[in-house]
Amino acid sequence: MTPPFDMGPGAAAFMAVAILGSAFVRGYSGFGFSALVIAASGIVTNPLHFVAVVVICETVMSLQSWRGVWRDVDWRRVVPLMIGAAVGLPLGLWALTAISENAARAVISGYVLIMCGVLMVGWRMQRQAGLAGNLAAGVVSGLANAPGMGGLPVVAFFAAQAVPAAVFRATLVAYFPLLDLYSAPLYWYSGLVSMDTLWASLLTLPMVFLGNWLGGRHFLNTDPQDFRKFAIGLLAFLATVGLLKSVL
Repeated sequence: MTPPFDMGPGAAAFMAVAILGSAFVRGYSGFGFSALVIAASGIVTNPLHFVAVVVICETVMSLQSWRGVWRDVDWRRVVPLMIGAAVGLPLGLWALTAISENAARAVISGYVLIMCGVLMVGWRMQRQAGLAGNLAAGVVSGLANAPGMGGLPVVAFFAAQAVPAAVFRATLVAYFPLLDLYSAPLYWYSGLVSMDTLWASLLTLPMVFLGNWLGGRHFLNTDPQDFRKFAIGLLAFLATVGLLKSVL
C-alpha cells in the first residue's frame, strides 16, 4: 500500500503519530488539531497537501460536538465572522497557491509562530468586540484558513474578550463547520483536493476518532488550560522546525 502524497514510510509513520497526538490535544483542550497537523506536515512534505484533509477531519469532530451546544451559540458573532471569512479565504488561497512549496512552508510556519505568541501573551481587549471587530476577525480567519488554520485567530480573538466558556465553545462549534463547508469547493477549485486527499482522509479518520476520544476522557491529571499551554509550546516548536527547513 503506497502512502498518499508520495510520502515514504518514515514520513507516513511520522504523520500518523502527529495526527493521533493532535487529535488527543484537541479532545483534551478543544484546541489545535489543524494547526498541529499542518505544522507537522511541513516538516516531511508540502503542508498544502494536508489542508483539505484536516478540514474534513475538523468537520467530523465539530459535528460530533454539536449535540447539546446549539442553545449557547452567539449567532451575532457567527454571521459577521462568516461574512468576513467569505472575503478573506479566496484572497488567502490566491496568495498561497501562487508561491513555491518552501515559501508556503515559511509563510505557514511564521503565521503559526505569531499566533502562538499572541496566545501565550494573553492579549486582552478593553471591551466586547462589535460588528466591525467580528467582521475583521472573520477576514483574518478566512485568510488563515487558506492553509487550513482559520481557527487560531478566532480562538485568540474570543480569548481576548470576556466570553463565557459555554458560549466560547458553542460559537466555535457552530462557526467551524460553516467555514469548512464554504472552504471545500474553493480548495477543490484551487487544486488542493485530489484522490490522495480522499485516501489520506479515510486513513486518518480512525486515528482522529481514537485520539479525540482519548483526549476527551481527560486521563491526564492536568488542567485543560495548562495542557493548552503545552500544546501552544509544541506548536511553536513544530513551526520553528518547519521555518528552519524552508530557509536551510
